[in-house]
Amino acid sequence: MKSFGESEEKASTLEQSALEYMDTLFNFAMRMTGNREDAEDLVQETYMKMHRFLHTFDEGSNLKAWLFKILRNTFINKYRKKLREPQEVHDNNDDFSLYDTIAGESEYDPYGKSSFKIEEHIEDEVKEALENLPLAFKEVVFYSDLEGLTYEEISDVIGCPIGTVKSRLYRSRKLLQKLLWEYAKKKGYLKGE
Repeated sequence: MKSFGESEEKASTLEQSALEYMDTLFNFAMRMTGNREDAEDLVQETYMKMHRFLHTFDEGSNLKAWLFKILRNTFINKYRKKLREPQEVHDNNDDFSLYDTIAGESEYDPYGKSSFKIEEHIEDEVKEALENLPLAFKEVVFYSDLEGLTYEEISDVIGCPIGTVKSRLYRSRKLLQKLLWEYAKKKGYLKGE
């Protein structure tokens, strides 16, 4: 049986290891929420839940996949809660209120300083195509192609069978192929075109 000191040391080691995924989780949270403050809150809540449920983490499991699962479930639960809440009604007669709201957000940088290194090398057309994918497709591409998770890990994170993961990934890539056809022709990636 492990002593109290051993479990404390294990928890501390896992917490330290989890910190290396903070930027990755933040970037995915940005994609899910579209808002820096909401993404920061989502990541913070993910780490709080990780700390609270650290005792449930199976040693030898993929820590990154476990953190993604916590983040995803937290986002879904918040989204469902928002749907149940009554919507606020704003009575604003100012003709420029929408303009002011949009102009106020113009300094927002969706890729932030802590973004994936790979995004610095992806051209705008590719980023736009990825953003235009439905969320279920976008997340499997993100987990598989950008984060390198296995089908099993993705299945665990999103809570669906491996066959569904494979199907979504196949359909995502087909949709991306369609969205990026002209871009690929322009860049000379298509032979004989």
